[in-house]
Amino acid sequence: MSGGLHLTVTTPAEVLVDAQGVRAVRAEDDSGGFGILPGHTDLLTVLSASVLRWRDRDDTLRFCAVRGGVLRVSGGDSVAVACRQGTLGDDLETLAAGVVAMRAAETDAERRARVEQMRLHARAVRQLMRYLRPGEASPIPRETD
Repeated sequence: MSGGLHLTVTTPAEVLVDAQGVRAVRAEDDSGGFGILPGHTDLLTVLSASVLRWRDRDDTLRFCAVRGGVLRVSGGDSVAVACRQGTLGDDLETLAAGVVAMRAAETDAERRARVEQMRLHARAVRQLMRYLRPGEASPIPRETD
């Protein structure tokens, strides 16, 4: 295990990180932050939008902001992260601000999806009412398409 970890961070478009000899990795999922050292047991978890941190063989701290993704530890020496979007950087504060913006965008997208789901559900209920009572006026106001 003295060789350290092999860390890869990939997006659908590119390989962001392919580092050998990584001493430690720190990541975050919905349950909170956690660390990975050489010899770690196999693990598979879903990452939230967060900043991935690792120490390379020169003990330099590196950062990558990820927009969610999947982290897999295998064999005690391999850490692979597949994410939708990632940004490498040296300034933790800038990356953390980017993560806050990513989380806000995801929250807004979830809210819009819920609103659209409710709108579609209401439309389906109105259609069922028209089908079940074809001769009666619907008690629910009609939405224009």
